[in-house]
Amino acid sequence: MSNKLISRRQALGGIATAGAAGLGAPAIATAQGQTTTWKVQTSWPGGIGLKIFENWANSIVEKTGGELAFEPFGAKDVVGDFQLYDAVKNGVLDAVNPFTIYAQGIIPAAMFLTSYPLGLRNPHEFDTFYYGLGGLEMAREMYAKQGMYYVGPIHHGPNIIHSKVPIRSIDDFAGRKMRAPGGMVAELFSELGAKTTLLPGSEIFPALEKGTIDVADYVGPAVNYALGFSQVTDYISMGPPGFMSVYQPVDMMDLTVGMESWNALSPEMQQFVEMEVHTYSDQHHAAIQAADQEAWDKFMADGTEVTRLSQTDVELMTEVAVPIWYKYANRDKDAARVFKVQLDYMMSGSLGYVTPEMVEGQTLDL
Repeated sequence: MSNKLISRRQALGGIATAGAAGLGAPAIATAQGQTTTWKVQTSWPGGIGLKIFENWANSIVEKTGGELAFEPFGAKDVVGDFQLYDAVKNGVLDAVNPFTIYAQGIIPAAMFLTSYPLGLRNPHEFDTFYYGLGGLEMAREMYAKQGMYYVGPIHHGPNIIHSKVPIRSIDDFAGRKMRAPGGMVAELFSELGAKTTLLPGSEIFPALEKGTIDVADYVGPAVNYALGFSQVTDYISMGPPGFMSVYQPVDMMDLTVGMESWNALSPEMQQFVEMEVHTYSDQHHAAIQAADQEAWDKFMADGTEVTRLSQTDVELMTEVAVPIWYKYANRDKDAARVFKVQLDYMMSGSLGYVTPEMVEGQTLDL
């Protein structure tokens, strides 16, 4: 094992140990009886993301006067990232804090519950979708069919690409072995010539170190720096200035709860959890962005070079992305219904990302 990998694991181990210290806190008796404790696993494998999650989870018992507590677990602590939903449905976990895109295997419309290539591009646009255009109600309806309750979206920021070679245009993706989160993102880069593979976040560093992959999409600078990506790559690829990520500009997480655990809460506590998740989303997003600003200096000190795609690249990628949007939207009625709301929003005077000419010839099966 390399010294780099050892030091990375030691660093992350320190964070995990600090979080684990809070797991042994005694249950607090309340007027209603003993504390209800939920086992909640996040997709964050380490770094600032895991630390923010653990701090938030450990704050719940005090905020509820001991009525509800969250016992936090990091990525793979109980089950693997791609087993999270089965664990919730089977009662192994009470709740999960996953990257929403991981739900696409059981809920095809989940592709549109988080950002996708060249779609909605700013956090407030997804807030508008969820809290103004009916997205939250649609999500809860779809998750309920799977025996789960979708509490609400949680922002963290755009995803970026780390690479062993410079990516200066979309032509440079051709032939590259690339980690992607699956779905539309993977299909987009496959169309651009990359050889994509699906890996959970915890497996990206060793894959880059071994050379199994030479390009990797993951989340933002702070988390990726803590995971050691600057040790195994020399470049970060982003979109044009002001468009940090063209393929997942507003990558989303959420809190999803098993329906049995959710229904066991009082209506008042259910309302608290819903409001708390909305507040946590704002705090989580801001804390991640603040940490990102510090991480950029660290990447630069390590010699990492930032490269940017051009506006021409964006236009070419959009031509590739539009038919992929429709392909995934037409997989089932729920996906088509969710996408139609977003498409109308993107074509409206508020945004104007999509014009009638761009979608000419495409049909949506509603």
